[in-house]
Amino acid sequence: MMPLSPSVETITALIQEGEFFKLKQILRGFQPAELVTLIENEDEREQLIIFRLLPLSLATEVFEYLDLDVQRHFLDNLAQDKMADILNEMSPDDRTTLLEFLPANFVAELIQSLSEPERKVTLELLGYPEYSVGRLMTPDYIAIRENWTVQQVLDYVRQHGGQSETLNMLYVTDAHGVLTDDIRIREILLASPTVRVRDVMDRRFVQLLAGQDQEDAIDVFRRNDRVALPVVSDQGILLGIVTLDDILSIREQEDTEDIQKFGGSEALEEPYLTMPLLRLVQKRAGWLVILFLGELLTASAMQFFEGELQKAIVLVQFIPLIISSGGNSGSQATSLIIRAMALGEFKLSDWWQVLRRELVGGLLLGLILGVVGFSRIAIWQSITPIYGPHWLMVGLTVGFALVGIVLWGSLAGSMLPLILKKLGLDPATSSAPFVATLVDVTGLIIYFSVALLVLRGTLL
Repeated sequence: MMPLSPSVETITALIQEGEFFKLKQILRGFQPAELVTLIENEDEREQLIIFRLLPLSLATEVFEYLDLDVQRHFLDNLAQDKMADILNEMSPDDRTTLLEFLPANFVAELIQSLSEPERKVTLELLGYPEYSVGRLMTPDYIAIRENWTVQQVLDYVRQHGGQSETLNMLYVTDAHGVLTDDIRIREILLASPTVRVRDVMDRRFVQLLAGQDQEDAIDVFRRNDRVALPVVSDQGILLGIVTLDDILSIREQEDTEDIQKFGGSEALEEPYLTMPLLRLVQKRAGWLVILFLGELLTASAMQFFEGELQKAIVLVQFIPLIISSGGNSGSQATSLIIRAMALGEFKLSDWWQVLRRELVGGLLLGLILGVVGFSRIAIWQSITPIYGPHWLMVGLTVGFALVGIVLWGSLAGSMLPLILKKLGLDPATSSAPFVATLVDVTGLIIYFSVALLVLRGTLL
């Protein structure tokens, strides 16, 4: 971003001196992105003064990119007629995003302040399900007809293009409004003025349904090189378009939610610093209690093998090593599988292929750690004989146990997300802490079972 000029200190000084006319002239020379940074870095009083001095078109553009908290502050403190003008000027999709985060009674009041056409558009957008493509679309696009010439299209774009969200794509509709094709503006610009639209059509296009889930739309955008996609009704009627900036915003929200779940917490609906502390504790407490109860099973497993531990106390030294190795392998597998699923790299029907890969991969990883674990015991024993005369058997116990535990962790971590997806649940809930807890308990059982087999007749 270009540095602000003049400085923030200069702007603040002009406000304090009451030089509002001079400040108004200076602000008009700022780019919208610079004004957003300037406003968000000022105190609330200065924010209001700066925003009041902006011309309507510039204020509207700046308002669309401001942080939601700043937008709410302006809505609460600026004159209703000014905010009504700004809301009327905002693009429909950005206005809908703002209204979704406001109280219902406040939304009703703001909608009444809109002009009749804008009120109709906003109510239509708000009528779609919360996480549907319809909530993202804007009706500002360019629709053309098959029988138009390229010259007619260009004349139409010049007349109405200023109201369109994007001019990269033009959409061809029939007399009933049904979408029949989309054409890149490049094709129109390179064609002869007398050529008909039908002559540059290939009738191959990608579309979204208004009721379609937003996550599906993310996948469609990812597979197609488009900055915008048309949104149609079940009958194929063109309703609006969804642009890439809106999809990137949804992608960010989805990634944030998944990352928060990976950490063993419920997803946060608000930024971390603005969320009430008690609600933040509530979001984290549930999973912590579940994981704690799961870890209690670890204590139960150790209690079950208490007799073996008393006979071979040397086994206790390696419990942290065993537990962490299994949990780490499971967490790795879970993270890789969930991300691959999010990117559409494989389908649920490919579970057997995933299982085979993790079976071989987990076995190789287990062998690597097993060799490292055995080598560590052998080296320490050669330096200081702390493991006694049966150190070889202890080393084999640790080595074989690591092979089994790492293999099990890889299988559990890879299959659990697929099972949850099959059940219609969010795979992100199989977070790394949850898998680690599961593998901790089962890992102890594997460890002591291997110890009983290998050390029977010696230490046990």
